[in-house]
Amino acid sequence: MKIVTWNVNSIRARLPRLLPWLEENEPEIVCLQETKVVDDLFPQEELEDAGYNVEKFGQKTYNGVAILSQYPIENVVKGLPDDEPSGDEREARVLGCQIEKFQILNVYVPNGHDIESDKYLFKLQWLKRLVRMLTEGYSVKDRLIVCGDFNVTFDDRDVYDPEEWRDKIHCSKPERRAMQNLIDLGLKDALRKFHTDRDIYTWWDFRTRGFQRNAGLRIDHMLMSAPALKACKSVEVDMTARDGQGPSDHAPVIATFR
Repeated sequence: MKIVTWNVNSIRARLPRLLPWLEENEPEIVCLQETKVVDDLFPQEELEDAGYNVEKFGQKTYNGVAILSQYPIENVVKGLPDDEPSGDEREARVLGCQIEKFQILNVYVPNGHDIESDKYLFKLQWLKRLVRMLTEGYSVKDRLIVCGDFNVTFDDRDVYDPEEWRDKIHCSKPERRAMQNLIDLGLKDALRKFHTDRDIYTWWDFRTRGFQRNAGLRIDHMLMSAPALKACKSVEVDMTARDGQGPSDHAPVIATFR
Protein backbone atom coordinates (compact mmCIF):
# COMPACT_ATOMS: atom_id res chain seq x y z
CA MET A 1 0.00 0.00 0.00
CA LYS A 2 1.15 3.54 -0.80
CA ILE A 3 0.06 6.53 1.28
CA VAL A 4 0.97 9.96 -0.09
CA THR A 5 0.99 13.50 1.24
CA TRP A 6 1.14 16.34 -1.28
CA ASN A 7 0.58 20.08 -1.12
CA VAL A 8 -0.83 20.62 -4.62
CA ASN A 9 -1.12 24.43 -4.37
CA SER A 10 -4.60 24.56 -6.01
CA ILE A 11 -6.30 21.30 -6.92
CA ARG A 12 -7.94 22.75 -10.03
CA ALA A 13 -4.70 24.24 -11.38
CA ARG A 14 -2.81 21.03 -10.64
CA LEU A 15 -5.38 18.50 -11.90
CA PRO A 16 -3.59 18.06 -15.27
CA ARG A 17 -0.50 17.00 -13.29
CA LEU A 18 -2.30 15.07 -10.54
CA LEU A 19 -4.44 12.74 -12.65
CA PRO A 20 -1.56 11.31 -14.74
CA TRP A 21 0.54 11.00 -11.59
CA LEU A 22 -2.19 8.97 -9.89
CA GLU A 23 -2.51 6.71 -12.92
CA GLU A 24 1.24 6.12 -13.10
CA ASN A 25 1.92 5.63 -9.37
CA GLU A 26 -1.35 4.02 -8.24
CA PRO A 27 -1.30 5.16 -4.59
CA GLU A 28 -4.13 3.76 -2.50
CA ILE A 29 -4.43 6.83 -0.23
CA VAL A 30 -3.54 10.45 -1.04
CA CYS A 31 -3.67 13.35 1.41
CA LEU A 32 -3.78 16.72 -0.35
CA GLN A 33 -3.23 20.19 1.09
CA GLU A 34 -3.82 23.74 -0.12
CA THR A 35 -6.62 22.70 -2.46
CA LYS A 36 -7.84 26.34 -2.54
CA VAL A 37 -11.44 25.64 -3.52
CA VAL A 38 -14.85 25.45 -1.89
CA ASP A 39 -16.31 21.96 -1.68
CA ASP A 40 -18.98 22.63 -4.33
CA LEU A 41 -16.28 23.37 -6.93
CA PHE A 42 -13.89 20.57 -5.97
CA PRO A 43 -13.19 18.28 -8.99
CA GLN A 44 -14.69 15.26 -7.28
CA GLU A 45 -16.09 13.58 -10.38
CA GLU A 46 -12.72 13.49 -12.14
CA LEU A 47 -11.05 11.92 -9.10
CA GLU A 48 -13.86 9.42 -8.62
CA ASP A 49 -13.49 8.46 -12.27
CA ALA A 50 -9.81 7.82 -11.49
CA GLY A 51 -10.89 5.23 -8.92
CA TYR A 52 -10.95 7.17 -5.65
CA ASN A 53 -13.39 7.85 -2.88
CA VAL A 54 -13.12 11.52 -1.92
CA GLU A 55 -13.45 13.51 1.29
CA LYS A 56 -12.75 17.22 1.17
CA PHE A 57 -12.76 20.21 3.46
CA GLY A 58 -12.24 23.39 1.51
CA GLN A 59 -12.64 27.13 1.42
CA LYS A 60 -12.41 29.83 -1.19
CA THR A 61 -8.93 30.87 -2.40
CA TYR A 62 -7.01 29.64 0.67
CA ASN A 63 -6.13 26.47 2.55
CA GLY A 64 -8.22 23.35 1.95
CA VAL A 65 -7.46 19.67 2.54
CA ALA A 66 -8.71 16.49 0.88
CA ILE A 67 -8.23 12.74 1.14
CA LEU A 68 -8.49 10.34 -1.79
CA SER A 69 -8.77 6.62 -1.12
CA GLN A 70 -9.32 3.43 -3.06
CA TYR A 71 -10.85 2.06 0.15
CA PRO A 72 -13.89 3.30 2.11
CA ILE A 73 -13.26 6.45 4.16
CA GLU A 74 -14.79 6.27 7.62
CA ASN A 75 -15.10 8.35 10.81
CA VAL A 76 -14.38 11.66 9.08
CA VAL A 77 -13.28 14.62 11.22
CA LYS A 78 -13.03 18.18 9.87
CA GLY A 79 -11.07 20.90 11.63
CA LEU A 80 -9.57 21.16 15.09
CA PRO A 81 -12.12 20.49 17.86
CA ASP A 82 -11.87 24.04 19.20
CA ASP A 83 -11.90 25.82 15.83
CA GLU A 84 -13.40 29.31 15.89
CA PRO A 85 -15.26 30.72 14.14
CA SER A 86 -17.43 27.93 12.85
CA GLY A 87 -19.16 27.53 9.52
CA ASP A 88 -17.89 29.04 6.28
CA GLU A 89 -15.37 31.27 8.07
CA ARG A 90 -13.48 28.35 9.63
CA GLU A 91 -10.04 27.74 8.16
CA ALA A 92 -9.95 24.40 6.34
CA ARG A 93 -6.70 22.90 7.62
CA VAL A 94 -7.44 19.50 9.18
CA LEU A 95 -9.11 16.40 7.79
CA GLY A 96 -9.06 13.12 9.69
CA CYS A 97 -10.46 9.68 9.00
CA GLN A 98 -10.00 5.94 9.31
CA ILE A 99 -9.05 3.92 6.22
CA GLU A 100 -8.57 0.20 6.63
CA LYS A 101 -6.21 -0.25 9.61
CA PHE A 102 -4.91 3.33 9.53
CA GLN A 103 -5.97 6.39 11.49
CA ILE A 104 -5.03 9.34 9.30
CA LEU A 105 -4.84 13.03 10.11
CA ASN A 106 -4.13 15.28 7.13
CA VAL A 107 -2.96 18.76 8.17
CA TYR A 108 -2.04 22.05 6.57
CA VAL A 109 -0.26 24.04 9.27
CA PRO A 110 -0.39 27.87 9.02
CA ASN A 111 2.62 29.40 7.28
CA GLY A 112 3.31 32.09 9.88
CA HIS A 113 4.86 34.43 7.30
CA ASP A 114 7.42 36.09 9.59
CA ILE A 115 8.54 35.57 13.18
CA GLU A 116 7.59 39.17 14.00
CA SER A 117 4.06 38.64 12.68
CA ASP A 118 0.84 37.96 14.58
CA LYS A 119 0.41 35.09 12.13
CA TYR A 120 3.54 33.50 13.58
CA LEU A 121 2.01 33.53 17.06
CA PHE A 122 -1.18 32.08 15.58
CA LYS A 123 0.89 29.30 14.02
CA LEU A 124 2.47 28.37 17.35
CA GLN A 125 -0.90 28.37 19.07
CA TRP A 126 -2.36 26.29 16.25
CA LEU A 127 0.34 23.66 16.72
CA LYS A 128 -0.44 23.53 20.43
CA ARG A 129 -4.07 22.89 19.57
CA LEU A 130 -3.03 20.11 17.20
CA VAL A 131 -1.08 18.47 20.02
CA ARG A 132 -4.16 18.73 22.24
CA MET A 133 -6.35 17.18 19.53
CA LEU A 134 -3.99 14.24 19.18
CA THR A 135 -3.63 13.81 22.95
CA GLU A 136 -7.37 13.76 23.54
CA GLY A 137 -8.60 11.96 20.42
CA TYR A 138 -5.94 9.57 19.13
CA SER A 139 -3.74 6.73 20.36
CA VAL A 140 -0.18 5.99 19.28
CA LYS A 141 -0.98 2.33 19.93
CA ASP A 142 -2.95 2.43 16.68
CA ARG A 143 -1.54 2.70 13.17
CA LEU A 144 -1.63 6.49 13.28
CA ILE A 145 -0.30 8.73 10.52
CA VAL A 146 -0.22 12.51 10.90
CA CYS A 147 0.88 13.92 7.58
CA GLY A 148 0.81 17.06 5.50
CA ASP A 149 2.46 20.42 5.02
CA PHE A 150 3.69 21.44 8.47
CA ASN A 151 5.53 24.56 7.27
CA VAL A 152 8.33 23.69 9.72
CA THR A 153 11.72 22.02 9.31
CA PHE A 154 12.84 19.58 11.99
CA ASP A 155 16.52 20.50 11.93
CA ASP A 156 19.30 21.88 9.74
CA ARG A 157 19.36 18.76 7.57
CA ASP A 158 16.01 19.94 6.21
CA VAL A 159 17.42 23.29 5.02
CA TYR A 160 19.59 23.92 1.96
CA ASP A 161 21.38 26.82 3.68
CA PRO A 162 20.98 26.57 7.47
CA GLU A 163 22.78 29.82 8.23
CA GLU A 164 20.72 31.77 5.73
CA TRP A 165 17.53 30.47 7.38
CA ARG A 166 18.72 30.55 10.99
CA ASP A 167 15.84 31.67 13.27
CA LYS A 168 13.66 32.60 10.30
CA ILE A 169 10.15 31.35 9.55
CA HIS A 170 9.96 27.55 9.10
CA CYS A 171 13.28 27.19 10.96
CA SER A 172 12.86 29.07 14.24
CA LYS A 173 13.46 27.39 17.58
CA PRO A 174 9.85 27.80 18.83
CA GLU A 175 8.50 26.17 15.67
CA ARG A 176 10.92 23.28 15.98
CA ARG A 177 10.03 22.86 19.65
CA ALA A 178 6.39 22.66 18.59
CA MET A 179 7.28 19.84 16.20
CA GLN A 180 9.17 18.11 18.99
CA ASN A 181 5.99 18.26 21.06
CA LEU A 182 4.33 16.16 18.37
CA ILE A 183 7.21 13.69 18.43
CA ASP A 184 6.97 13.51 22.22
CA LEU A 185 3.45 12.13 21.87
CA GLY A 186 5.03 8.96 20.50
CA LEU A 187 5.23 9.83 16.81
CA LYS A 188 8.28 9.42 14.59
CA ASP A 189 9.58 11.36 11.60
CA ALA A 190 9.16 8.43 9.21
CA LEU A 191 11.43 9.65 6.42
CA ARG A 192 14.41 9.76 8.80
CA LYS A 193 14.05 6.03 9.48
CA PHE A 194 15.20 5.49 5.91
CA HIS A 195 17.24 8.62 5.12
CA THR A 196 19.60 10.30 7.58
CA ASP A 197 21.39 12.43 5.00
CA ARG A 198 20.85 16.05 4.01
CA ASP A 199 19.60 17.45 0.71
CA ILE A 200 16.15 15.88 0.91
CA TYR A 201 13.61 18.63 0.42
CA THR A 202 9.90 18.85 -0.38
CA TRP A 203 9.44 22.56 -1.19
CA TRP A 204 11.33 24.92 -3.47
CA ASP A 205 10.49 28.60 -4.00
CA PHE A 206 9.21 29.45 -7.48
CA ARG A 207 10.41 33.03 -7.15
CA THR A 208 14.08 32.16 -6.77
CA ARG A 209 14.16 29.13 -9.11
CA GLY A 210 14.86 27.10 -6.01
CA PHE A 211 14.17 23.73 -7.63
CA GLN A 212 16.69 24.33 -10.39
CA ARG A 213 19.31 25.08 -7.69
CA ASN A 214 18.04 22.42 -5.25
CA ALA A 215 17.63 25.26 -2.77
CA GLY A 216 14.76 23.75 -0.83
CA LEU A 217 13.26 22.99 2.56
CA ARG A 218 11.73 19.80 3.92
CA ILE A 219 8.46 20.99 5.41
CA ASP A 220 6.10 18.18 4.30
CA HIS A 221 6.22 15.29 6.74
CA MET A 222 4.92 11.83 7.53
CA LEU A 223 4.69 11.39 11.30
CA MET A 224 3.86 7.83 12.33
CA SER A 225 3.15 5.89 15.48
CA ALA A 226 5.34 2.87 16.19
CA PRO A 227 2.82 0.35 14.77
CA ALA A 228 2.49 2.36 11.55
CA LEU A 229 6.23 2.81 11.20
CA LYS A 230 6.82 -0.89 11.79
CA ALA A 231 4.63 -1.66 8.78
CA CYS A 232 6.34 0.98 6.64
CA LYS A 233 9.08 -0.19 4.29
CA SER A 234 10.05 3.08 2.60
CA VAL A 235 9.45 6.84 2.50
CA GLU A 236 10.51 8.75 -0.61
CA VAL A 237 10.10 12.22 -2.12
CA ASP A 238 9.07 12.14 -5.78
CA MET A 239 11.24 14.84 -7.34
CA THR A 240 9.89 14.17 -10.82
CA ALA A 241 6.48 15.49 -9.77
CA ARG A 242 8.07 18.87 -8.97
CA ASP A 243 9.77 19.15 -12.37
CA GLY A 244 8.33 20.00 -15.77
CA GLN A 245 5.42 22.18 -16.83
CA GLY A 246 2.98 23.60 -14.28
CA PRO A 247 4.02 21.81 -11.08
CA SER A 248 3.14 22.60 -7.50
CA ASP A 249 5.96 24.17 -5.51
CA HIS A 250 5.87 21.03 -3.32
CA ALA A 251 6.76 17.45 -4.17
CA PRO A 252 4.73 14.45 -2.96
CA VAL A 253 6.04 12.30 -0.12
CA ILE A 254 5.26 8.60 -0.62
CA ALA A 255 5.19 6.05 2.19
CA THR A 256 5.00 2.40 1.14
CA PHE A 257 3.65 -0.24 3.55
CA ARG A 258 3.89 -3.99 3.68
